Amino acid sequence: MVQQQGNPQYIIMKEGSSRTRGRDAQGMNLMAARAVAEAVRTTLGPKGMDKMLVDSTGDVIITNDGVTILKEMDIEHPAAKMIVEIAKTQDNEVGDGTTTAVIIAGELLKKAEDLLDMDIHPTVITTGYRQAASKAIEVLNSLAYPVTIKDEELLKKFAITAMTGKSPEFVGDKLADLIVKSVKAVVDENGKVNVDDIKVEKKVGGSIGDSELIQGLVIDKERIHPNMPKTVKNAKIALLDTALEIQKTEIDAKIGITTPDQLQSFLDQEEKMLKDMVQKIKKVGANVVFCQKGVDDLVQHYLAKAGIMAARRVKESDLKLLAKATGAKVSTSIDELSKDDLGAAGLVEERKIGDENMIFVEKCKNPKAVSFILKGSTEHVVDELDRAIHDALRAVGTVVQDKKYVSGGGSTEVELALRLKEFASTVGGREQLAIEAFAEAMEVIPRTLAENAGLDPIDTLVSLRSKHEGKGALKTAGINVFTGEAVDMKKIGVIEPLRVKTQGISGAAEVAVMIMRIDDVLAASKLSGGAPGGGMPPGMPPGMGGMGM
Repeated sequence: MVQQQGNPQYIIMKEGSSRTRGRDAQGMNLMAARAVAEAVRTTLGPKGMDKMLVDSTGDVIITNDGVTILKEMDIEHPAAKMIVEIAKTQDNEVGDGTTTAVIIAGELLKKAEDLLDMDIHPTVITTGYRQAASKAIEVLNSLAYPVTIKDEELLKKFAITAMTGKSPEFVGDKLADLIVKSVKAVVDENGKVNVDDIKVEKKVGGSIGDSELIQGLVIDKERIHPNMPKTVKNAKIALLDTALEIQKTEIDAKIGITTPDQLQSFLDQEEKMLKDMVQKIKKVGANVVFCQKGVDDLVQHYLAKAGIMAARRVKESDLKLLAKATGAKVSTSIDELSKDDLGAAGLVEERKIGDENMIFVEKCKNPKAVSFILKGSTEHVVDELDRAIHDALRAVGTVVQDKKYVSGGGSTEVELALRLKEFASTVGGREQLAIEAFAEAMEVIPRTLAENAGLDPIDTLVSLRSKHEGKGALKTAGINVFTGEAVDMKKIGVIEPLRVKTQGISGAAEVAVMIMRIDDVLAASKLSGGAPGGGMPPGMPPGMGGMGM
């Protein structure tokens, strides 16, 4: 509503709508966004705690993976949702560092709140934050070290760092070795890594240490006929994107049969057509067939008779991965199938894993797609192992592509804070205060690592700063959460891909700036279908005054 002096009120918004302006709007947005960041703060680092998430149906997820926690939380507040978006973007871009990005965003907003209390205009703060973020990326690039795909031992350390604090940590060495091998297998000639080419199959049973890497693919299917061979050596594999059945006509058609001979002739012709399909497959030399669509019962019988192993209803994604692993080409027609379309594998075998039969395609010459079989004692363990492996695969894949890394354990953030404070003194004006606030916000990472490990955060920060400053300054000094000492992170192998930091800091800064620039929140409501009396519709924060999660 708007009311001019001496004039009546003019209604410009629907009944039930609400508007929050100025410092109230900023305050609520900052508070809601910070609340989300606080929710994942205790999960950071090797000594981080786990969260149990229970949904409305009673399904339970136990994890300390930042992006998983935020995705599963039922968040309503629009500003809080923006913090969740940082985690999603970080996960899509790098796969690791989601919690770090969210914590930094929360701390940037906390520092912004202090500056707003000092009557510094939001525009000044956002200008300072943007300058600081740009300088931070520049500093990060200067702190980075080179790495190549040949440095296997170094690459393992990225996988171990990404898995630290998660359930598979105690078998980290074995898993790290498998992760590096799988990434090396799927890297293309341009040095790019598509983690989707590494298929992950989860199976409950055994222990985490029983997890294995297959130099080929595992297909969650079984032979379609019991008389087909269970094992095929030196397999010639045909991949079909067509049904091995008699095709139905697109229009309704009828066949008039008046005598038993005509019926028999019709059935004989149908059988001949199906038999010809098998003959064509046999003629090109295929002894294993993966079909994306259906396979007629009669075709199954003839394939079994010819000693050909076959699987049907194979997912399109699995068919593409099989093509990459075996060198086969996916054929859309039986008539077009040729010897050149066939792939090769040293062994194709049906095996029982747990209570299911699966087909293993192994000993491929140069597989550009591989499979991970993850095992664990319970479903929750296997799910958390899957999340940890995802982070580690993405981290190793990222560093193989970018060829640059930085030290972890809070060392990079402490160095960034010092360098940004130096930079702030050269800027001057009120922006200097915003840059200094940005610098202080960086220290939230080592401080949180110390808090989660039960250490004194102030003593830890003082110790780290002294290592980074003065004579013989050690830029890679970070916190060893197990001993509480400031040590060389690069030396003990706590390292992270450069992109984890650059993406995390730039994403956090951008969202903090966006939230700070909001000074007016308008929440419209439809009278029909809304809450009684023109209240807020479902899914919107009631009245926007009690915005929460």
